[in-house]
Amino acid sequence: MAGNDAITVAGVVVETLPHTLYRVELANGHRVLAHLTGAARRNKVSLPLGTEVNLEMSPFDLSKGRIRLAEK
Repeated sequence: MAGNDAITVAGVVVETLPHTLYRVELANGHRVLAHLTGAARRNKVSLPLGTEVNLEMSPFDLSKGRIRLAEK
């Protein structure tokens, strides 16, 4: 995924799956399968249910994404 081609959307973690995979619900109600970025994986970040996250998605496959933690 090229840096400029990514679509960034906000969502909430609704389900935790094995191997650092998460199901994220977007504001429009769609649920997307997402994984953590490399830095979050290296630091063993675990996301509890209800965590607000930013998601980067490819315009070619809108059913999967990469989680970037929301900045407050």
